[in-house]
Amino acid sequence: MPKKCIMILLDGLGDRSYPEFEHQTPLQSAKTPVLDRLAAQGANGLYHAGLLGQALPSENAHFAMFGYDRQDFPGRGALEALGAGLAIENGQVALLAHFVSVTPAADGTLVLKEGKPESTAAEIRALIRTVGQYKANDIQLRLHHTSGFHGILSLSGRVSPYVTDSDPMEEGRSLVAVVPWADHADDPPTQNTARALSSYLAWVHLTLKDHAVNHTRRKAGQLPLNGLVFQRAGQLKPVAPFRQKYGLKGLIMAGGIVYHGLAAYLGMDVYKVKDTAQPADDLARRLQIAIKQLKVHDFIHVHTKTPDQAAHTKDPMAKKRVIEELDQGIGAVIDTLLADPELLLVAAADHSTPSTGPLVHSGEPVPLIFHGPGIRRDTVRKFDEISAAAGAMGFVRGKELIYLILNHLDRAKLCGLMDTPIDQPYYPGNYEPFRLQME
Repeated sequence: MPKKCIMILLDGLGDRSYPEFEHQTPLQSAKTPVLDRLAAQGANGLYHAGLLGQALPSENAHFAMFGYDRQDFPGRGALEALGAGLAIENGQVALLAHFVSVTPAADGTLVLKEGKPESTAAEIRALIRTVGQYKANDIQLRLHHTSGFHGILSLSGRVSPYVTDSDPMEEGRSLVAVVPWADHADDPPTQNTARALSSYLAWVHLTLKDHAVNHTRRKAGQLPLNGLVFQRAGQLKPVAPFRQKYGLKGLIMAGGIVYHGLAAYLGMDVYKVKDTAQPADDLARRLQIAIKQLKVHDFIHVHTKTPDQAAHTKDPMAKKRVIEELDQGIGAVIDTLLADPELLLVAAADHSTPSTGPLVHSGEPVPLIFHGPGIRRDTVRKFDEISAAAGAMGFVRGKELIYLILNHLDRAKLCGLMDTPIDQPYYPGNYEPFRLQME
């Protein structure tokens, strides 16, 4: 039976049907002989990390896939801060932030003109030197550059993460007023945080509108970088490490800093990689590394962002091409993977990303494969969103995924057994051995 697990995570793989594919999804239309081979030799099903129809971001979906409850999620801002190597302490709040171009309206609102303006590293550095620090009452705000026009806004003092985002996410709409969440409306730290952020955003706009960088940009026919938006405030919380919670030594192999932060937060090891213009080669290399890492890790998460990125171009054909390239990448190492009699191979996605329309992510479930010794084989012969629905895995939700992994690694604990003070789902637990009292 399997003793170790490699999960191949194809980010944003699920999609909708399109006329150019005769009303099939990009995955249905793609030629994926390697993934189809795994489907034919394994157990298939559908997966959703939350509720059907719920459009989850990758970080929330991964948090559930790794077996954690929603109430323990610290917020993406906090995770990216960790992933960027920022010293975010307990009590501080971190938000995703980036520069935008806005137009003041007669009613005093700021209308988003361009949400992702092209900019140079020199321009961003100059703007951050000008507006990178601010103090409002007892709250200290600092803007940290991460990449491109993106950054992390950290807040220290009597702060709270329970405030609305300022980013409207759609050009032509006004920036959102920063106010406390309804269930924290009477909380003084939350009120204080909302006032500080509102003051800072107004100051940023007034300070940047006549900045030298923007004078130069206007002369060149470019829109000014005269606003800042933020979203997904977060604050670190105490959380049980992955190895303590599930008895597995875990490794995350991914390129985005949010995954590096997630690894740090959950006490998992991280292997940092970069996506290139060659998705097949990237994935093949990662799987080759993962095979070597099986010597020291029990659960290895091999991630590629490329299906999600292709879908965000809003070109279904681009997504289909990427899927076919990734299948080729898996094919380069599939024989080595399948030759290991102690390996559980899981192929999955975190969410669906539609290749047309206004949604960032959508709420349809995604296909799932379990492959390895002892796995029930069903009659599914193709890896896609429709075929998987007929599989033996059924419909898997949330942290059921990690429980199924424990089960197929023969680590599932019989319910009711208590070898540790905390009811852990794996056996044997990290228990305290009985000792005779020696006189």
